[in-house]
Amino acid sequence: MKVFVTGASGFVGSVVVHELVTAGHQVVGLARSDASAAAITAAGAAVVRGSLDDLESLRSGAELADGVIHCAFMHNFSDYAAAAEADWKAIETLGAVLVGSKRPFIVTSGMGAKTEDDDITNTPSAVAARASEKTALELVAQGVHAMVMRLPPIVHGEGDRHGFTTRLINIAREKGVSPYAGEGLNCWPAVHRIDAAHLYRLGLENAPAGSRLHAVGDEGVPVRDIAEVIGRHLNLPVVSIPVEKAVEHFGFLGALFPRDISASNKLTQERFNWHPMQPGLIADLDQGHYFN
Repeated sequence: MKVFVTGASGFVGSVVVHELVTAGHQVVGLARSDASAAAITAAGAAVVRGSLDDLESLRSGAELADGVIHCAFMHNFSDYAAAAEADWKAIETLGAVLVGSKRPFIVTSGMGAKTEDDDITNTPSAVAARASEKTALELVAQGVHAMVMRLPPIVHGEGDRHGFTTRLINIAREKGVSPYAGEGLNCWPAVHRIDAAHLYRLGLENAPAGSRLHAVGDEGVPVRDIAEVIGRHLNLPVVSIPVEKAVEHFGFLGALFPRDISASNKLTQERFNWHPMQPGLIADLDQGHYFN
């Protein structure tokens, strides 16, 4: 199958490309820079030059493909509404090319529901994911074989330079402590990026239209455990801070960090024979590569 992948040189997209190429698929990756194009080519994929806001490049890539995986997202936290708008416009553009075909279309979303059969909650932190998911699943009625890949907020593994875990580590280094909010018993889901990439391929090859897949390895890691492993590796004190001080300490992450957003992977494992095999978040952190 020839597969068009947006975000093909990113932290998740690059391992999706590797997974697809290794399984014998032909891959075409979207690249917005020379460096991205070189990385995609080195991975054994072809290149379409463009970006999420270059809608013609998205059309060109989708027209060439037997399937599409949309991994790209503009991580512009200073204007998150604009990033979310760009995402749903990209989804609409890609979907329009696929109308009436049986070509699979996987849209990456965020986590905001306990199970795969639950709708994303209408909380502020889930607004972008809810909009992307709604846009994708509405395409099914137009004859698009669309499905949604829900990624947890913590996607981890070697090479993580800008993810949630890296931000927590950098904040701990800057502040001189590794904190958690309140009792730190709220839990966060996580997944190793290699396990996530494997699920993208299984979804592309096997998932019915309208599917919602949970790429969840750890269903819920207590935030206090995350703070403790960071403190141990950085030789910093692990402390509790009041919940109302979380935004002051963590910045924009502080609004999310005290929340419990654990999520199940049970239905995804049963329906698609997907079983996470890579180290969980705490074991991955204990390997030390995050602290080099």
